[in-house]
Amino acid sequence: MSRAPRALKVQEFAPDPDLPVRSMADLFGHRGAAETLQRAALSGRLPQAWMLAGPPGIGKATLAYRFGRWLLAGGAECGVPAHAAPLHLDPANPTFRRIAAGTHADLRTLRPNTGEKGGVKSIIRVEDSREATRFLGMTPAEGGWRFVLVDGAEHMRVEAANALLKTLEEPPPRSVLVLTTAAPDRLLATIRSRVRRLDLAPLAPEDLDPLLARLLPTLTTTERATLGRIAEGSAGQAMALAEGEGLALQALVEEVLEGLAGGSRRRWHALADTVAAKRDGSSFLTFMALLRQAISAAVRQAARGHGAPEWLAGRPLAEWSTLWDRLGRLAAETDALSLDRKQAVLTGLLWLSRS
Repeated sequence: MSRAPRALKVQEFAPDPDLPVRSMADLFGHRGAAETLQRAALSGRLPQAWMLAGPPGIGKATLAYRFGRWLLAGGAECGVPAHAAPLHLDPANPTFRRIAAGTHADLRTLRPNTGEKGGVKSIIRVEDSREATRFLGMTPAEGGWRFVLVDGAEHMRVEAANALLKTLEEPPPRSVLVLTTAAPDRLLATIRSRVRRLDLAPLAPEDLDPLLARLLPTLTTTERATLGRIAEGSAGQAMALAEGEGLALQALVEEVLEGLAGGSRRRWHALADTVAAKRDGSSFLTFMALLRQAISAAVRQAARGHGAPEWLAGRPLAEWSTLWDRLGRLAAETDALSLDRKQAVLTGLLWLSRS
């Protein structure tokens, strides 16, 4: 009856949510992957299918657009300016401007669609995949390359994935296909075996902080540091938390954990009221996810022999792991069955207080 807790949803924080991804000129992290793509293109033996794999929100699509811009602008023929970051293209370049505007004739993007009956945007349809295959087989409109990005490739239906196989087996000349995925094992083995894979890691703090400073200029340095920590290197996750109530809910999580030695039940009710206030349940799910994340991070610290917060000493590490799992099931069942969220929060706090 239970199900896995829902991941925090990345919010659409601009009228065109893809615009920051298409138009990001600077490279934040992933330098090694960018250099690999650039070297492959400059070698004259560019693999025509790539898979960029890694956790959600870390910049996989941003890197794919960076590669596409550079390639379509003739970067492989023109080289790279001295001291420039790999795959650098001046934002004043016409190709950069057209891709940022979503109007370049030789670049196409596929991402999860609503499907035939509408509803949740969770699939890439077979007709979209077939259209992308036809697009790659056409003569480049500007005489260079054709470039297709499949963003969220794990959402391809089997039929959609099979429609790409012919292109992967016999790629048309001067065409490049890039798949991004947070779940590479969900792709067909026949797809995985025909692409060059690059694994991208979460952004390091020194890369994430300047990116958040640009995307969220109104936040303080401390707020950005908190977001970076709880987002675990994911700029997309940090944006979702900032757009929602992530910072406020993280403060409640820290209040709960720091007060485990003895807290007021009256305060518990006020806190539970706050967490359960939103009718869509988003605050509840975020709070529970952040609470479990804090427990998990503290247990990892202790297991590695690093300094752990004082509240962790209230029970053995094995019990914390069991509690982490129980809290996950509580959140999932409350969400799935539309149970009383306030009562679920109070139940979780009661579990936490029993040391």
